[in-house]
Amino acid sequence: MKEKEATRINKFLSEMGYCSRRAADKLIEQGRVTINGKVPEMGTKITMADEVRVDGELISEPQEKPVYIAFNKPIGIVCTTDTRVEKDNIIDFINYPTRIFPIGRLDKPSEGLILLTNDGDIVNKILRARNKHQKEYIVTVDRPITKVFLEKMANGVPILDRVTRKCEIEEISKFQFRIILTQGLNRQIRRMCEYLGYNVTALKRIRIMNIQLDVPVGKWRYLSEKELGEINEMISGSTKTHHK
Repeated sequence: MKEKEATRINKFLSEMGYCSRRAADKLIEQGRVTINGKVPEMGTKITMADEVRVDGELISEPQEKPVYIAFNKPIGIVCTTDTRVEKDNIIDFINYPTRIFPIGRLDKPSEGLILLTNDGDIVNKILRARNKHQKEYIVTVDRPITKVFLEKMANGVPILDRVTRKCEIEEISKFQFRIILTQGLNRQIRRMCEYLGYNVTALKRIRIMNIQLDVPVGKWRYLSEKELGEINEMISGSTKTHHK
């Protein structure tokens, strides 16, 4: 139930399996139901952000409102939630008032788009490699780009005991290219380039799925309803949980 989707308290107690709607009405009349510590009127509507109790017994804990953020990570910030170990961590940098965590990673020497949320379901779905969600990068290397380099990168490079999935790549300038990946191996682009004798001097992620990088470095914004709707359509075939 989204925050906007309010439901009558009697219907809620019935759907929770606590009692029938009629019995719920009696409990409300008798003042035995509280919403956020207060006795409600008949027909009061609630959302998942409300705490419901009957005779003091907790029926529903308030749930955090889902948060979805697009952040332009600066170079030097680490995508970890372990704020004790890593002082330059993404959580302290953003300093959001409630608990959020990054979806996936972006290396410390890399910059660009990363999504953060408190919605574990959407994280699991997006991170499923088999769903082949696109991530787009602008990469600068230390040697002139050749046709052979582009062809090899596009067709797959052996790293980490496997060959990378075929990808889209195009030259932007003598030392810079755009690449679209559909998998997220550890330091994938850097390792691919190193295998072919190139070193990455700058790496910037500019898109994840339908979300474009459109905020300055170090800034963030909320995802729009339209963007969230598109993401949910893209991941509708994904499984929530991973069975080993």
